[in-house]
Amino acid sequence: MRKIEFKHFEKWLIMIKINFQLIKTLLLLTCLIFLPFSYAKEYKWKMATSWSGGVNFEVGAKAFAKKINYLSDGRINIQAFPGGTLGKAFKVSGTVKNGVAQIGHSWMGYDWGKDKTTVLFGGWAGSMDSEKMLHWLYEAGGAELWKEYRLEKYGLISIPCGIIPSEVFLHSRKPVRNLEDLKGLKLRTSGAWLEMVKNLGAAAVTMPGGEVYTSLERGTIDATEWGTLSINVPMGLHKIAKYIIIPGVHQPMVVWELLINKKVWDKLEKRDRALIESAAKLVTLESWTSIGHNDAKALKQYKEEGNEIIVLDTKFKKAVVEESKKWAAKNAKKNKWFKKVYDHQAEFNKLWADSKSYRNVHE
Repeated sequence: MRKIEFKHFEKWLIMIKINFQLIKTLLLLTCLIFLPFSYAKEYKWKMATSWSGGVNFEVGAKAFAKKINYLSDGRINIQAFPGGTLGKAFKVSGTVKNGVAQIGHSWMGYDWGKDKTTVLFGGWAGSMDSEKMLHWLYEAGGAELWKEYRLEKYGLISIPCGIIPSEVFLHSRKPVRNLEDLKGLKLRTSGAWLEMVKNLGAAAVTMPGGEVYTSLERGTIDATEWGTLSINVPMGLHKIAKYIIIPGVHQPMVVWELLINKKVWDKLEKRDRALIESAAKLVTLESWTSIGHNDAKALKQYKEEGNEIIVLDTKFKKAVVEESKKWAAKNAKKNKWFKKVYDHQAEFNKLWADSKSYRNVHE
């Protein structure tokens, strides 16, 4: 009897041991499954921007902050600061590189003083339109070239993050229809156009966005370019300048950029990098559709409020095209990166040369 009882006891011990091992295995598997989620890092970043507020700030900077917070299940939290809060509005790249802010939202063309290649990415008078730019960025290798350039020349991670269609050429206190009207006109601008418009006879200056309204109102400047028809509505430029001159030959489109400190980027998991790139692309596509639609509504509003809409004459447009070619040829000779990007875009434009024949079905 005792032998039988011992055998039963022995079996009981073996069963306990087996069950214990099974429990350990299940616990280990559970840890392996949930470990990536339970230990996923959380981030709180400051975002420096070039924008004092308005559509650029809301549709670009803050929209990205909301997108990445959602896609990361709340792990990546970004506080966007208006231009000038964390550093100079036109020097966001420096603010991010120096680590004052981990991330930034700006326009690459603000760094054109250091290297004029920046405007080929951000937008200039010789740019393709916004639809073509989207295709160049995401289908023809433009975004990869963009990242490579910014990293090599500035030591920053940069990703396209927002695009807008053609800007208003000028909100002006004086009518501008032709080249003669442009001569001596005191206008605010920036980037490559600052150089080109001077060659066309204008008295051009540059200034932060926060100073534009007051300068135009006081008559310190006669006219200003800034954003698209709808972006400019909240600024109220149309209330102090009767004339709205279109199209934006100086800026057929604008691409905003997301800047990330390289040390911050290098510490990120691959999936978080992918989330950031996806959020930036979503902002780019959504900004294009929303601003494009709002521009149509804004033009209607300007007309109803008594603004005079002036369309530049053909001679003016052709003069801008020729000036753009001269400016690009001059810079391509002395800047390898400028030539590389300019040639890359030129090849893309050749491919799209006949696109109107199959895309514009109603013309």
